[in-house]
Amino acid sequence: MSGSTEAGVELTVEGANKRDAGRGIARLPESARTELGVLSGSPVIIDGDDMTVVKVWPADDDGSFVRIDSDTRANAGVNIGDTVTVTSGSVSEATEIAVQPVEPMPGSEDYESLVRKRLVDQIIQADERTHIDGLGTFLVRKTSPSGPVRVTDATAVTVLPGLDGGSGAGQSSSDEATTTNTPTAETESGVSYEDIGGLDEELDRIREMIEMPLSEPEEFRRLGIDPPSGVLLHGPPGTGKTLIARAVANEVDAYFDTISGPEIVSKYKGESEERLREAFEKAEANAPAILFVDEIDSIAGSRDEDADMENRVVAQLLTLMDGLEDRGRVVVIGATNRVDAIDPALRRGGRFDREIEIGVPGEHGRREIMDVHTRDMPLHDDVDLDRIAAQTHGFVGADLASLTTEAAMAALRTDRDDGDVHQDDFETALATVDPSAMREYVAESPTATFDDVGGLAEVKQTLTETIEWPLSYGELFTATNTDPPSGILLYGPPGTGKTLLARAVAGESDVNFIHVAGPEIMDRYVGESEEAVRELFERARQTAPSIIFLDEIDAIASHRGQGNEVTERVVSQLLAELDGITENPNLVVLAATNRRDMIDDALLRPGRLEQHVEVPNPDRDAREEILAVHTAGKPLAADTDIEDLAEKTDGFSGAELEAVVREASMLAIREVASAYGPEEATENAEEVEITPAHFSEALERERTR
Repeated sequence: MSGSTEAGVELTVEGANKRDAGRGIARLPESARTELGVLSGSPVIIDGDDMTVVKVWPADDDGSFVRIDSDTRANAGVNIGDTVTVTSGSVSEATEIAVQPVEPMPGSEDYESLVRKRLVDQIIQADERTHIDGLGTFLVRKTSPSGPVRVTDATAVTVLPGLDGGSGAGQSSSDEATTTNTPTAETESGVSYEDIGGLDEELDRIREMIEMPLSEPEEFRRLGIDPPSGVLLHGPPGTGKTLIARAVANEVDAYFDTISGPEIVSKYKGESEERLREAFEKAEANAPAILFVDEIDSIAGSRDEDADMENRVVAQLLTLMDGLEDRGRVVVIGATNRVDAIDPALRRGGRFDREIEIGVPGEHGRREIMDVHTRDMPLHDDVDLDRIAAQTHGFVGADLASLTTEAAMAALRTDRDDGDVHQDDFETALATVDPSAMREYVAESPTATFDDVGGLAEVKQTLTETIEWPLSYGELFTATNTDPPSGILLYGPPGTGKTLLARAVAGESDVNFIHVAGPEIMDRYVGESEEAVRELFERARQTAPSIIFLDEIDAIASHRGQGNEVTERVVSQLLAELDGITENPNLVVLAATNRRDMIDDALLRPGRLEQHVEVPNPDRDAREEILAVHTAGKPLAADTDIEDLAEKTDGFSGAELEAVVREASMLAIREVASAYGPEEATENAEEVEITPAHFSEALERERTR
C-alpha cells in the first residue's frame, strides 16, 4: 500500500449519493479536501478495519464525513456511522488485472474489452470488490503492479470464470485466484443502502434498532434494559420493505435468513410450528443473526375460534419472540402490507418493539429512486428527472422501476442512432404505468385543462385558488397561518360540466385524480360501505397530492333520520374522514351533485364541504366558448356562424351543446357515406363538410328529445 503524504483526517462514514454507487469515489467536504490538500480525482486512502483507495469527489454540503458506497465500505471493513482515517495517497497505472464476477456471466461473449472500458480511470486493488456498470459485482483477484492501481486503456484485462463455475469450463481446483475469498450466497443479497431511495429516515431508525443490538449488546446490559427483539415494517406494496431487509442483511455483518409466511404453512398438525422453531434455532446457532419474516400477516393474523392452525402458529411465534432475550443476539424483522390484520399480541413491546411505516415516497424520495434506477442507463441530455419525479405522484419504488424499464423498452422500439433513453421515452412510459397504490380506484392524471371548458370563468378561478394555490403557494398559506378549504361542492343542473371541471382542475394542477361515483361505494353488507370510504381516503393520503372526486354524492350522503341505515353510516364515516383531512393540505375533496337539497346538512358546514360553487347553465358568451371548444378541428363550412348558433341555443347545457355538434357531424358523415359507399367514402373523406343546415337539423332533433 502506498503511504500517505500528509497527516490523515478522521471522518464519519456516511452512505453515498444514489448515483455514486459503484463508481469507486469518496465525496469529501471542502474543509477535509483543503486539510488533505487534494483535488477532485486525486486518490485517497480510507483506513478502517482494512485499507482501501478511492478517488475524491467534492461533497455538496460541509461537515466531518466521507460519503462512500457499499463496495468501498466493505473494502475498508466499516459500516455507516463508523469513524475512518482518510489520507492522501498515490497510485500506479495498471499494466494487468484479473477480475472475477460474483455471479456467472451469461453467454460466451468476450467481456475483457467491455470490462476495461467500464473500469477505465477507476482505482482498484487485489482482494477487493468493485461494481461494473451493467455487469454486476466483481472481485479483483490480481493486479500488476501490486497495491492500488488505476485502470487505463492500455491495461490488459482477464475475466476469470464466475464463482460457481457456471461461466467457462475447465476451472482448476488448484487455481488459488478462483478459490479464495468466495462469499457465501446465503449471506450476499446484492442490495445496499445506496439501492434504496427516499427512505433515509426509515433506514436510520431500522439501523438503530438492528445494528446496535447485534454489535453492542453490552450497552443495553449496562443500562439495565433488554435489547429490542423485533421490527415490524408495514406499508403499501412496492414501497421497499423487503428491499430494506435485504440491504440491512448485506450491510450488517450478521447471519441472515428469510422466512416467507406462506412457506411455513402445512396441512399437517404441528409441522408449521416446527418449521418456525427450526428457523429460530438456526438463527440462534449462527448469532448474531437477522431473521426476516416476509408477508407475516399470512401466518400471524388475529386469532379466533375458527382458525385452529393460525392460532397455533401465532402462539408459537409469540413464545419464540418472548424467548429471544435468552437466545442471544437475534433480531426479527417482519414485513406486511396488512398491519391491522396481525394479532395484537405480537405488536406489544418485547416482541415487535418498533413499527416503522414504509410509506409512498414524496417528490424528493421519487427523485432519489429515479437516480437509483437510471444509474446504469444511458440518459440523453433532454431527460429531466426532476420533472419526472414531480409528475409521478403516488408512485412507489416498484412503480418507478417499472417506469424506467418501460422507458428503456420504448427507446429500444424507437431504435435511435445514439442509443440513449430520451425524455420522450419517459413520457411514453408515463402513459402506460399507473401508481399501484391507487389501481384499485383507477387513479389517473387527466389531460383535460380549463381550455377544454367553455365559459365558467368565475368557477375556474375559485377552483384554481382552492386547489392549485395551496400546492403552488404553500409558503403564503403558512405565512398567514391559513388552512385552505378542505372540500368543495359543485352543484347545478345536469350537463353543465361539473365532472369536466373536476378533471380539468386535476389536469391543471398535475395531481392524482380519483373519480368515485357515489353508488359505487354502497354495499348491502354491514360495514362494507364504511370500509370502502376509509380505504378510499387512506389510499388518497398515501398518494397525495390527490383530488378525490365524489360524483353524484347525493346517492350516499342524503339526510340522516330517513330510515336508510346504510346511508347514515356512510355519512358518519364521510364526516369523520373530512374532519381528518384538514391536517393534509395536499388532499382535496371535490363533490358534485344536481340535488344539493338532498345532502345532509352536517356535510355542508365549514371545515367539510365548505365551499359551494354553482355551475349554472351557460349564458350566451359561455355557449359561444363551449361551441368553439367542441367545433375546434372540425371541417366547418365557410358560412357556419358560431355566434348565431350560440344565440339559438338559449337554455342549452354544455352537454346538450356537445350533443348538437356531435349530431351535426353525424349528419355530414351520413351524406358522404350514403353518396359513395364504404370504399369510395374513405378516398373522398376530404369532402365531409358541416354546414349551417346540419346544425339546424341537429338543433331540432335535440329540442324534440
